[in-house]
Amino acid sequence: MAELRWHPLIRDWVMIASHRQNRPQMPKDWCPFCPGSGRVPDDYEVYKYDNDFPALMQDPPAPDDVATDFYRMAESYGKCEVILFSPEHSSAFHQFSVEHIVKIIDLWTERFFELSKDEKIKYIFIFENRGEMVGVTMPHPHGQIYGYPFIPKKIQLELESCREHYEANGTCLICDMMKDEVKHGDRVIFENDSFVVFLPFFTEYPYGVYIVSKNHKQNLTQFDKREKTDLAKALKETIGMLDSLFGFPFPYMMCMHQDPVNSGDVSSYYHFHIEFFPPMRSADKQKFNASSETGAWAHANPTKPEEKAAELREAHRRFLDSLGK
Repeated sequence: MAELRWHPLIRDWVMIASHRQNRPQMPKDWCPFCPGSGRVPDDYEVYKYDNDFPALMQDPPAPDDVATDFYRMAESYGKCEVILFSPEHSSAFHQFSVEHIVKIIDLWTERFFELSKDEKIKYIFIFENRGEMVGVTMPHPHGQIYGYPFIPKKIQLELESCREHYEANGTCLICDMMKDEVKHGDRVIFENDSFVVFLPFFTEYPYGVYIVSKNHKQNLTQFDKREKTDLAKALKETIGMLDSLFGFPFPYMMCMHQDPVNSGDVSSYYHFHIEFFPPMRSADKQKFNASSETGAWAHANPTKPEEKAAELREAHRRFLDSLGK
């Protein structure tokens, strides 16, 4: 069973996908994403794989007959895809060459463009979950893409904030945020010609870094070759930096924020960026989203961002040293 149910208290859709409970636990000696499995090509570099247990489908089943005059439902229309980063089962994102990461970015870009052709899809969310701590059951390096038939609540809030800032000031909120971080500098970790990596003034997570485009662009399709190369470098160095923090593969959720599709033009006030949500607050302690964060959306960061930014700058230096740079 898969359907959308309307949450009237927060005015957002909830994806009900009970069939995902039937996902098999993969044996440790077999992986469907490895060449030779019969599920993927025997020779690939990066690859798009349709999710076997999607929460959203372009041919969705009819919703269960449980709607009422008060509660409403909708079909679980959309698309869920898996992006395989490499045929190497034990590799990691920061171990890839910049050229290989550009191929991942090119595939992300291609899928963003293709999914945007479906006028029922309103938002395309590219993300990666890494580590058992964030619920990953498949260790093969991969990310996912969800094409939603609605604009998710957090994105709605960002869009509204950016629009209000633009109407009041005539400037982009995310551009101004990035400029202020660069001006003061104590939370900036590193930058290249096209992107700035920083720990925001307001970060909810101890190591919740942002990657923000220096150019006011809204999605991957607008980046030129140099910008894609610079994004590949920023991703490689950010993930390598996180792994260098404590000397073990760092769990995280990487979330790419782009403009909505088939929903009007927001190019004057919205801005491409990537947000990381790493659940660790130290080498041996996890930051849990407890009652305040979950029940009230009132976040509390138990660390000082300026101090954590200094830790990240040192971890970034160690990662570059490991590359011989």
